Amino acid sequence: MSWNPSIDPGCPDDVGMDAIETLIVPRARDLGGFEVRRALPAPKRQMVGPFIFFDQAGPAELLTGKGVDVRPHPHIGLGTVTYLYQGDFHHKDSTGADQVIRPGELNWMVAGRGVTHSERTSAAARQGPSSLFGIQTWIALPEEFEDVAPSFEHHGKETLPVLEDNGVSVRLILGNAYGMVAPAKMMSETFYADVMLDAGKRLPLPDDHEDRGIYIVEGSISVAGQEYGPAQMMVFRPGDKITIAAGETGARLMILGGATFNGPRYIWWNFVASSQERIDAAKEEWRAGNWGKGQFDLPPDDRDEFIPLPE
Repeated sequence: MSWNPSIDPGCPDDVGMDAIETLIVPRARDLGGFEVRRALPAPKRQMVGPFIFFDQAGPAELLTGKGVDVRPHPHIGLGTVTYLYQGDFHHKDSTGADQVIRPGELNWMVAGRGVTHSERTSAAARQGPSSLFGIQTWIALPEEFEDVAPSFEHHGKETLPVLEDNGVSVRLILGNAYGMVAPAKMMSETFYADVMLDAGKRLPLPDDHEDRGIYIVEGSISVAGQEYGPAQMMVFRPGDKITIAAGETGARLMILGGATFNGPRYIWWNFVASSQERIDAAKEEWRAGNWGKGQFDLPPDDRDEFIPLPE
């Protein structure tokens, strides 16, 4: 479906409550100065389309000289997606990528057979008080792409397609939806968008993707006459036509989904794979620390420390 904002998208009460297949309310975790809410994986839902991990970081206020320092750590079998509302991250990885990401931009790193990266508050941001607020997700790779070479893409805010009309704004981050195609190279059917709705405004979800979910970042929405607030994720039944309406203060949402995978994935620490054997091999490679000689290397300009394998 190509969404035309001039066409009435219908009433959100046209669907029943059973259209919501899963409602996820993530628990907050304090990571030493800022809060993280993890929506995926959840006990009743591992994935939404290819999305297998979904974290809200912040909002948090950071003091002068302070910041986030995520030391180099490994990934396999997934792509990491970083999208910020406030603050910045300085990303470095073993492909040689060295990129500061700012609000409205996209960092897309494909781990493939193995990559290592770090994420830190930039030196410029540490010069004074700063804030941090954003979403990090992992996208599982189809089996035929689990062993691809790692890669990194950065796309500026101006390169991400946007639909704006009468109090509705949709910025497409990944994949395709509403007749738009985002620039990042994807390996499976995907859509992921940052949505802002003024009070009372309505949005139909794409109906050309099998799995569809919504995460409420700010404000509230109603579905079938029921209101939902911040830090809740809804996953909808395939095939139903779904329209949501923003509450009295408006809403900011992340909408996400894509094709259902052919089966669940194994997850351990930062590794995602279609088999336990791949996970076990990656564990041993990281424990061995043969940087640049085996599966993993460290970022060229961030080699003084790393996160050890959990025991």
